[in-house]
Amino acid sequence: MFKKILIANRGEIACRVIKTAKKLGIATVAVHSEADRDALHVELADEAVLLGPAPSRESYLVADKIIAAARQTGAEAIHPGYGFLSENEAFARRVEEEGLVFIGPKHYSIAAMGDKIASKKLANEARVNTIPGWNEAIESPEAAVRIARDIGYPVMIKASAGGGGKGLRVAFNDKEAHEGFASCRNEARNSFGDDRVFIEKFVEEPRHIEIQVLGDAHGNTVYLHERECSIQRRHQKVIEEAPSPFISEATRKAMGEQAVALAKAVKYQSAGTVEFVVGKDQGFYFLEMNTRLQVEHPVTECITGLDLVELMIRVAAGEKLPFTQGQIKREGWAIECRINAEDPYRNFLPSTGRLVRYQPPATTMEAAKPRPAEGGVRVDTGVYEGGEIPMHYDSMIAKLIVHGKDRAEAIAKMREALNAFVIRGIHSNIPFQSALLAHPKFTAGDFNTGFIAEHFPKGFDAADVAHEDPDFLIALAAAANRRYLERASAISGQLAGHGVRIGSDYVVVVKGEEGRHTHHPATVEVADGAIRVQVGERRYELSGSWLFRGIRALGQCNGKPFAAQVERDGVWIRVAHNGRRIDALVLSPPAAALKKLMPYKAPPDTSKLLLSPMPGLLASIAVTAGQQVHAGERLAVVEAMKMENILVAARDGTVSEIVARPGESLAVDQTILRFA
Repeated sequence: MFKKILIANRGEIACRVIKTAKKLGIATVAVHSEADRDALHVELADEAVLLGPAPSRESYLVADKIIAAARQTGAEAIHPGYGFLSENEAFARRVEEEGLVFIGPKHYSIAAMGDKIASKKLANEARVNTIPGWNEAIESPEAAVRIARDIGYPVMIKASAGGGGKGLRVAFNDKEAHEGFASCRNEARNSFGDDRVFIEKFVEEPRHIEIQVLGDAHGNTVYLHERECSIQRRHQKVIEEAPSPFISEATRKAMGEQAVALAKAVKYQSAGTVEFVVGKDQGFYFLEMNTRLQVEHPVTECITGLDLVELMIRVAAGEKLPFTQGQIKREGWAIECRINAEDPYRNFLPSTGRLVRYQPPATTMEAAKPRPAEGGVRVDTGVYEGGEIPMHYDSMIAKLIVHGKDRAEAIAKMREALNAFVIRGIHSNIPFQSALLAHPKFTAGDFNTGFIAEHFPKGFDAADVAHEDPDFLIALAAAANRRYLERASAISGQLAGHGVRIGSDYVVVVKGEEGRHTHHPATVEVADGAIRVQVGERRYELSGSWLFRGIRALGQCNGKPFAAQVERDGVWIRVAHNGRRIDALVLSPPAAALKKLMPYKAPPDTSKLLLSPMPGLLASIAVTAGQQVHAGERLAVVEAMKMENILVAARDGTVSEIVARPGESLAVDQTILRFA
């Protein structure tokens, strides 16, 4: 076994590998960029080496610097994590040539499977089901359109070296094929240094289901069941679960056996994932093989009781797999939600900055430790309260994982954990995750990869989320206001006859768009240490712990436990629960009547400005001052968290002034240009 390993990665996955290494008694070396000097993985490792400036192309993607760091610290092996150099065949070969051990598959396996075109040909040879398509690199947008027509729309345009949603577009017509080809090539060139693109048939109403495989150097290969990864937004996974609520035992076995056949064909030695697209008839087709550890590996760990990182390390050290296919367990149900730094209320644009509050829910499971028999909650992260979420890297803040005896219990645990997960200072997708978990189609297991596009076609609006009891949020706002009044009434020095008075009749005014507020009469009383709130015909008895300086509210409502978030936002009280969020004013009836008479103050008109919708780098400006533009025409490109965001004109007009310059770092709502 190794005495010291270097982790060629950052963030959550670096912290995850460190936990298993410590369990095995292996010393760890972290590498980091200047932006990550104070990162959690640097603190957790035994040693740390600075690689270079913040951009990954100058730090985490520089193989020479990583090899030098391993040599400098005496590390015997390198774990690449996922992303960055994890599927780089040249890096894996270089590690081996330097006399170090690559904790992952051999370079020839990465070469065979990491290239989407080559892997599809090899899958055909191994008699693995594949999707119809054009498997050669395509040279021009015109050729892409011609091939797409031959295959038949819709088609999927994919970068050969792509992954994680980068370099991928779905085209339904010639225009989308032409534009999608150009975008894919650009993203692939910038993200992977390989601009080859190919096209395949897009299976409508598909499920994305992947098989976890594991092989050793002694010819043993097994599959560790499947993961359901169909809940995706812009081709990036949002929720993963294991097992799948869709496939049959026969399909599971057939997919697993084909995945093993493919892994054996390339002499695969490590943990890897074979991804399939599965139709509604349970017909399945090979998509690609990820020759690395997957982001969603914890759900497999939960249902099998195995530590995949440990198994990767042991296989790399030459050990045999300690079990056979028939000995692999499948117990209970696991779900993972990716908690990302993005604003669901602004079309999921990246959100960077300082984590002013980071309070994950209470955990009962931990990576690299045995799973409790009753399951529980686990959080894998690489951040901490007060730390920074930089614009240079992936948007993931944490992975929230739960395990229950069945799918219904796992969903219930996840909803409560999301309600209790407090993140402030930046935006996160937690409200959206909560809404997904509550959707009846999701709870029924009736979904495919188009689920989010179908059910949230205009993006996410918390006001549109169906809550099983919307009056509960109103009652929580009224109860919180009662607590504020009790504190205010206890302040000493109040003038006689002018002190704070606490009544029982109130009106909860819920903020609506453009001043269209709704008024909800409520009666509030305190008895036996609980706050009793009457809203319409519903009565709520609320008790529990909630501090004025806190956000998380844990307690009981009518005898049943709940977790919610309650905080002041100016004079408003903000309440969030199960994906629904309201802003409320709790007023006396006379004050509420006066509130109705107040005019609505419209926000300033910004229609003649192009504002940056997110913090990021202004990559380019496509127009000049005095130029006439038409609706839909490209104006600028803003880069953030490894994604290109193209800003287009909302209507016809003339550019009057260019305010920002390419290469400039932009804040949210910073002006880029003005229209006449």
